[in-house]
Amino acid sequence: MIKIANAPCSWGALEFDLEAEAPGFEQVLDEMKDTGYLGTELGDWGFMPTEPSALRKEIAGRELDLLGAFVPVNFVDASAHEEGMASALRVAGLMHDAGYSHAFIVLADENGSVPTRTKNAGRISAEMGLSGEQWDTFAKGVEAVAKAVKDKYGMRCVFHHHCAGYVETPQELEQLLQRTDPSLLGLCFDTGHYAFGGGDPLEGLQKWKDRIWHVHFKDYSEVVGAQGREKEWDYFEAVKNGVFCELGKGSVDFSGAKKILENMQYEGWIVVEQDVLPGMGSPKICADNNRQFLKTIGL
Repeated sequence: MIKIANAPCSWGALEFDLEAEAPGFEQVLDEMKDTGYLGTELGDWGFMPTEPSALRKEIAGRELDLLGAFVPVNFVDASAHEEGMASALRVAGLMHDAGYSHAFIVLADENGSVPTRTKNAGRISAEMGLSGEQWDTFAKGVEAVAKAVKDKYGMRCVFHHHCAGYVETPQELEQLLQRTDPSLLGLCFDTGHYAFGGGDPLEGLQKWKDRIWHVHFKDYSEVVGAQGREKEWDYFEAVKNGVFCELGKGSVDFSGAKKILENMQYEGWIVVEQDVLPGMGSPKICADNNRQFLKTIGL
């Protein structure tokens, strides 16, 4: 049975160093609960309590589940792998000791840190990508982190393709997945990032169904995407202008996505994400609208 969760990024609690402040975790969790979600992801380190019993009290006290945590690592730089592994193990240890050993470590590139990739999100060309040697370094680092998490805590890692990072386009995602062990590393498939990165989400779901362990439902506005290409917006400007819109208001076919997930007998979580910048919009209203939309398609 597929269950529906949300994530702190829908309230503007992002991993990036941004000026405005997001609401506190208590408000975010309360509003998730109020709008009918059954689980959450952790958010950036320090957003929620970092002591296991305190974290458990906040999550379980609201009858929510904890499904995973986003851990960005600069995988293209071999010298950053050790620090990335330490970060992933710290987060895994927190979730494990809080009683959430089923939660995923959601690995990603250190998105937003390379100017060319951030500036050109949604319009990446092949020459902006990695060389074969760089891909090997990247994949080796991802596998090493996934193995360390599995060996120490018995927990699984998934990789999240993400705009403004080196794994954005369908071709780049394929490069990574071809270089990594499918028994060690799963895929966190994000419908909105796949569309923004130039792919058809239904094709991606179908193509990578054997690697998909975790799913993010995010919508993508083709109108805003086109404006971004015309005006050469960077990733953050596109997000500010609503490139990730409410579910059902963009181009992603969520009914079709649901059918594919059901056909592949997916029994994991769907995490709703509507990335906004801190202080932007009305997150609780959007969360409620997104939950009500999913009910109309039987989720």
